[in-house]
Amino acid sequence: MEVRRETPVDGAQGPHAAPRPWASVQRLLRWVREHWLLPILVLATAVRFYDLTAAAIWGDEGSSLLLSQYSLSEIWSHAAHDVHPPLYFMLLHGWIELFGDGIFSIRCLSALPGIATVWLGVWLMDLIATRRAALLTGVLLALLPTAVRYSQEVRMYSLLGLWLIGATIALVYWIRYPRRTRYLVAYALLMTAAFYTHYFTALCVVCHWLYLGVIRLQPGYRLRHIQRPGWWLANGAIVLLYLPWVPSLIDLIQHMDLLKANGDVGWEDPVTISSLPSMIWSFLIQDDGEKLPTPLFIAMPLALLALMWVALARDRSVFRGSALVAIYSVVPLLLVFGVSFISPVFIERYVTAYALGLPMIAALAIDRLYSGFRVIALMALMLFVGVELVGLKNNATVDTNDQISVMVEYVNQHFVAGDRIVTSDMLWYLSYVYYNRTDTKPLLYTPPLPNGTSGRPNAYGFGTLVTQDVYIDSLGSLPKGTGRVWLIGTAEGPDEFAPLPAGWQGVNKTQAGGANARLFVMH
Repeated sequence: MEVRRETPVDGAQGPHAAPRPWASVQRLLRWVREHWLLPILVLATAVRFYDLTAAAIWGDEGSSLLLSQYSLSEIWSHAAHDVHPPLYFMLLHGWIELFGDGIFSIRCLSALPGIATVWLGVWLMDLIATRRAALLTGVLLALLPTAVRYSQEVRMYSLLGLWLIGATIALVYWIRYPRRTRYLVAYALLMTAAFYTHYFTALCVVCHWLYLGVIRLQPGYRLRHIQRPGWWLANGAIVLLYLPWVPSLIDLIQHMDLLKANGDVGWEDPVTISSLPSMIWSFLIQDDGEKLPTPLFIAMPLALLALMWVALARDRSVFRGSALVAIYSVVPLLLVFGVSFISPVFIERYVTAYALGLPMIAALAIDRLYSGFRVIALMALMLFVGVELVGLKNNATVDTNDQISVMVEYVNQHFVAGDRIVTSDMLWYLSYVYYNRTDTKPLLYTPPLPNGTSGRPNAYGFGTLVTQDVYIDSLGSLPKGTGRVWLIGTAEGPDEFAPLPAGWQGVNKTQAGGANARLFVMH
C-alpha cells in the first residue's frame, strides 16, 4: 500500500513542536512566516472590523447584554431557563467589567475569537495536509461570509467555532501522538467549554467519534484510537465536567412547552428539500439563493460536493484528514436538516461553526488539483473567492440611518422628564433598553390573550431576563406623569397597541430600523 504523509509525523511542522522555550519561539516565528499567517490575520481582522458597529443591536444581542448584567451566580440560574448555556454570558459579563458596554467593545468579544479561529484553521490544515492547503484555508476562511457575520454579533457562535476547531486540533495531535495525554486533556477542556457555550456541540462529538470509526475501519493501515482507554476516559471527563449543568438541561427539556409559548423555540420555518442548498448559499453569500435560476441554485452545492470528492479521493495520508474535515462539515448539516422535518431548527447561526469546514474542503481540493490540473484549480479558487466577496458585500450593506438606534436616539433627544416609554414586544424591548439614555425604565406591553389568560412571558426563555415590574397589561393603567407616552412598535402592519385609551392624541412620530416611535398626549 502506498502511504503519503503530507505532514511529518514527528511534529517538526507544527507551530509548538520544539523542546526548548527559545527554540519553540524561533520555530513558531518561522512557521508564522512560512504560512503567511500575519497577512492572513490582517485580512481576517479587516473584514471582521469593517462596519463592526454599523448595524444596531438587535433582540438576540440585547438578550445577551441583559443576561450579562447579572452576577455570575445569577447568570448561571437565569441561563438555566434560557435556550443557551452560561459560559458566553459569563465571559461577556467579565469583558464588560474590563472594557465597558460600548457597541465596539462588546462586539470585539465575537470578532477576536473569529480572527483566532482563522489562525486555528491554518494550523489544523497544516497538520492534515500541505503548507499550500493551509495558506489557502487561511484566505478562504478569513473571507467566509457566515463566519464574518457572526464575528460581528454579541452572541456565542463565533466563540463556539473557536472551541470546536481548537478541540479538533487537539484530537489530531493525540491521534499522531497517542501516548501524550496532554492532548486529550486539552481536548476534554475545549469540548467542555464548547458544551457550556452551545448545545449543538453534541454534533461535533458525533463527528469526532465517526471520524475515529472511519480510520479504524479503513482498508490497510488501521488506527485503533477509538478503542484506546484514554479516549474513553477523556469523553468521560467531559461528561463529569458537564454534570453540574445537566439538571438545568433536563429541566429545560421538561419545560419545552413554556419555551414554545414564549416564542423562544418553535418559531423556525418548516424545512423543505430546497432548504439544504439554501443553507449553503446563506453560508457563502448571506442570501438564501431562492431567487436564483434553478440551475445556478443547485450548481454551488454540487460544486462543493465535487470538491469534497476530489479532496477525499486524492487523500493518501495515513490519518485521512480530508475525511475529518468532510465529516465535520457535512454530518452536522445533514443531522440538523433531518431533525428539522420533525422540529425545525435549521437556522444558519446554529450551524455556522460547522460551516467553517467548507473553506477547508475547498482548500484541500484546490491544493490537490493544482499539481495536475492547474487551470481548473485556479478557476475553482477564483470562483470560491468571488462568491465569498459577494457575501461580504451583502454583509456590509447596512443603512446606518435606518437602524433602531436612530429611532431611540430621537426619543432620547425629545424625551421630557416624566414621559413614559412602552414597547410592543420583547424583541423591540431588548434592543431599545441598550440605547435608552433617559431616566425612565421602558415598559413591555403585555395585554391579556384573546382567551383571557395573561399575556406576560413565563419564567423561561427571554422571560427570565426581565422583572415583573417591566410588564404593563393595560395602557389605561399608566400613571399620567407629564401626560406623555412614547409607544414603540413595528412600523408596518396592524397597530399592536390598538385600541388606544380614549382621549390620547398623537403629536409626534418617527421610524427607523423597522420600528416606529409615536408620542401621545394623554388627556
